[in-house]
Amino acid sequence: MDIVDPRIETYMEGRLRRFDEPVLLEMETRADERGFPIVGRTVGVMLEVLARSVVARRVMELGSGFGYSAYWHARAVGPEGEVHMTDGDPENEVKAADYLKRAGLADRVRFHVGDAVEELGRLDGEFDVIFNDIDKDGYPDAWRAASERIRDGGLYVCDNVLWYGRVAAEDPDDARPHYTEAVLEHNRLIAEDERYLSTIVPTRDGVMVAVRVA
Repeated sequence: MDIVDPRIETYMEGRLRRFDEPVLLEMETRADERGFPIVGRTVGVMLEVLARSVVARRVMELGSGFGYSAYWHARAVGPEGEVHMTDGDPENEVKAADYLKRAGLADRVRFHVGDAVEELGRLDGEFDVIFNDIDKDGYPDAWRAASERIRDGGLYVCDNVLWYGRVAAEDPDDARPHYTEAVLEHNRLIAEDERYLSTIVPTRDGVMVAVRVA
């Protein structure tokens, strides 16, 4: 199920061409050619807008791949900020380090190899933004951990929360039904949490945005 009409997606992407630069285009080409999941240009720019809107200086990414989302977060936090990246594959750390160095953003990123939620637990302090993009069956636990670590006025952001429309399907076509169940639980937990005001932005595959209000 298309969350957004492909013609609208194309139009939106066309408005973001001013961000074209060699490293970003290389990352997008790599993802396209290898079928590697990234948030894409429309969500990437949204991540930067959201982080800048709360004047984020400390961002935690639960799931970073080879650094595409971190590219946008690193732009947002500026040279005095920090973006903590996580991924279970050490090869992705090497790729991310190369891309972000060539983009002039390496000075503000820290890569942690291992389970994302466990790596969050190893760090001290609160975050301005925590971004979740791990395997879907880990979404509920990621929310439970992240929701305790975001400052008042800070943001929890999560990709793929409409899960290709499966969250609204009576009989979702899902080879991994536990993924759909986990996304549904994750979304329910956030909607019911009175510490947060949340909404789902139906861009691409759905982006959850929750601001801590209490």
